[in-house]
Amino acid sequence: MEEDNLIFGMRAVIEALNAGKDIEKIILQKGLSNELYNQLRQALKGQTIPIQFVPPEKLKRVTDKNHQGVIAYLTEITYFTTEDLLTRIIEKGKIPFVLILDRITDVRNFGAVARSAECAGVDFIIIPSRGAAQINGDAIKTSAGALHRLKVCREDNLKDTIEYLKGCGLQIVACHEKTDKTIYNADFKKPTAIIMGSEENGISGEYIKRSDVQVKIPMPGKIASLNVSVATGIVLFEAVKQRLA
Repeated sequence: MEEDNLIFGMRAVIEALNAGKDIEKIILQKGLSNELYNQLRQALKGQTIPIQFVPPEKLKRVTDKNHQGVIAYLTEITYFTTEDLLTRIIEKGKIPFVLILDRITDVRNFGAVARSAECAGVDFIIIPSRGAAQINGDAIKTSAGALHRLKVCREDNLKDTIEYLKGCGLQIVACHEKTDKTIYNADFKKPTAIIMGSEENGISGEYIKRSDVQVKIPMPGKIASLNVSVATGIVLFEAVKQRLA
């Protein structure tokens, strides 16, 4: 990563946080304990920035400058909050069309999903603050620039976010293979948030339990498994077809 995208040093990172800089993630040296570190922890309170605790060697591999045990990665995009964006959409009289991504960690898959979402007219994507792909140059390149147009919300607690969406009148549609109903039997004309999970782990059980509808993509073939970006595209464009009908 280019050092232009990094902020390192305790005071520099604290100042960046206090100034409201958009930060993708922070890596911290394990075992830090001093006054500046305590100030950093204070500055991080209430933030949804992912933090990774690493050995000193990891920081040295990132930069050989005087990092003082902390490196912040600046974001390539600006993050929004679900509440703000949903309020704007409802005020405009639009029928919300939202995509929630659970634990999709592959950068290129994430970029491809974002490209499909932008093409399908998704209002915004919601990702967890931890366990999601880093939105870096590779993600933006794979998205064909869609991530500069499509709004992304990074939320600390997806359970609470799902409950908030439901309270605002959105149906939660969980797409996974362990259900009988297909995407062609769902009503996507309603205000909708679609949840897609990772290829390895699928959607977390706690989110499936909170969903209103569970659907699958019918797959008559032998492999019966799709790349998550392809699967997301199929589901989103079924919704588009219904909304344009």
